[in-house]
Amino acid sequence: MTTSYSVKLYVYDLSGGMASALSPGLIGRQIEGIWHTSVVIYGMEWYYGQGILFDLPGETPYGSPKNILDMGYSEIPQEIFTEFIDELREKYTMDKYHLLDNNCNNFTNQVCQFLTGQSIPEYITDLPADFLNTPLGQQLRPIIENMFGQNRQP
Repeated sequence: MTTSYSVKLYVYDLSGGMASALSPGLIGRQIEGIWHTSVVIYGMEWYYGQGILFDLPGETPYGSPKNILDMGYSEIPQEIFTEFIDELREKYTMDKYHLLDNNCNNFTNQVCQFLTGQSIPEYITDLPADFLNTPLGQQLRPIIENMFGQNRQP
């Protein structure tokens, strides 16, 4: 008998609503949030911050999620998931974090694809490229790259 596990994407707005309020004036278009995401499966919330971490759902440093998205179900046993996470630990370390292309949303997208075959929503994964295509994004790109290194965003 195969067991199915519910997969949820917890979506947090790191700006606390400020992105939605200020983005039209600052960048000339509406951005609803600065998204941090995590994946909830097997009774734990998995996320990338200072490495790959997990907590009880809703007990992370990010507070309450703004939204919880149903990503479907996975039949992957927890032991296999743990092996997968252990393989990712080299890629998602504190020193390999990059604001634009190796961040929490890249991590959760890879985890959701592994568990369900589904990607997280594009409004989350496309936000860095959308921001870089604004005049302010173009101005801040050198500062971001100075802090985090060269990125792979177009």
